[in-house]
Amino acid sequence: MLKKIPYYWLCQILGWSAFILVYIFFYLSLRTRETPHFYEVLFIEALVGFFVTHVMRMFILRFKFVEKPINEQGFYIFFISFVFALIYAAIGASLEQYLQFEADRQKNIALINKILRASLGCFTFILIWNLIYFAYHYIIRTRQAQFDRVRLESLVKELELKTIKSHINPHFIFNALNSIRALIDENPNRARNAITELSNILRSSMQAEKVETVPFEKELSIVKDYLALEFIRFEDRLKVEYQVDEDTLDQPVPPMMLQTLVENAIKHGIGKQISGGIVKVISDFRNNYHELIVQNTGYLNGHINGDGFGLSSTKNRLQLLFGEKANFEIRQVDNGLVEARILIPVEIK
Repeated sequence: MLKKIPYYWLCQILGWSAFILVYIFFYLSLRTRETPHFYEVLFIEALVGFFVTHVMRMFILRFKFVEKPINEQGFYIFFISFVFALIYAAIGASLEQYLQFEADRQKNIALINKILRASLGCFTFILIWNLIYFAYHYIIRTRQAQFDRVRLESLVKELELKTIKSHINPHFIFNALNSIRALIDENPNRARNAITELSNILRSSMQAEKVETVPFEKELSIVKDYLALEFIRFEDRLKVEYQVDEDTLDQPVPPMMLQTLVENAIKHGIGKQISGGIVKVISDFRNNYHELIVQNTGYLNGHINGDGFGLSSTKNRLQLLFGEKANFEIRQVDNGLVEARILIPVEIK
């Protein structure tokens, strides 16, 4: 039943009911003598207060005072409280005089003086009401603004991830087709095998498009297919090593990310070495992080190896999916060996 009552009306009813109960409690526990028409006057004041505060709320909403800058709201709170305290006191005093509920000592006091005296007490109640009302709306607006900001950030991240993905697959396909093209005249049989390898990779990558992360085991499978395809082109010039902790196989990683790093290692490392070189894939846990490393023969030459979209997107993807704790760096380990290193925070269960 209470859920069907709007929150505002529920607060009004409970608030003014509490006003009545508190006054009755103090009257019964602290009174030294009986006050004539105490209960009648109390209920009139509560009903008038209920009516006046509701009209005041309509006035506040009409002129949108709760939407004013926070540094201006203090003035409006005191101004509105003062005006409606006078209205509250005027209505209450007039009704008490009209219904003859006044005490004998107050009958000879002019109505205007009664209103001014009563307005001091009314101002306190109206001010408290306004402080609660404005504070409630300030909290609601702040929470809504935070919710809108989070929703906007989520939308931006989703759009960025979709943009990154739309670049990754064409980038990979372009390089893979170049590898196959190089084999067509030289060795048609191997070219057909390469097409089979490529179809396996594309099938896996299309499935990966549907999710933000995949188990590392699935990503590693794509990398192995890719390196098998590249081995057809490079033959003995390409050496591949894997150093993978089996416990890391179920860890989530962005799809096609490791493959992008391996592709970069082939294109900008092995492909530029006359005698070829080695590509080494390492996966292990280190200090609550899943550490992924791709090492390849090559040189940075003072800048990041390969300035294409693949590497520039890797760090963005990591931060969008895993936050600031995730990290990506590429560096020259020693003379002739480049290392791309990814750190993904591991959720401690």
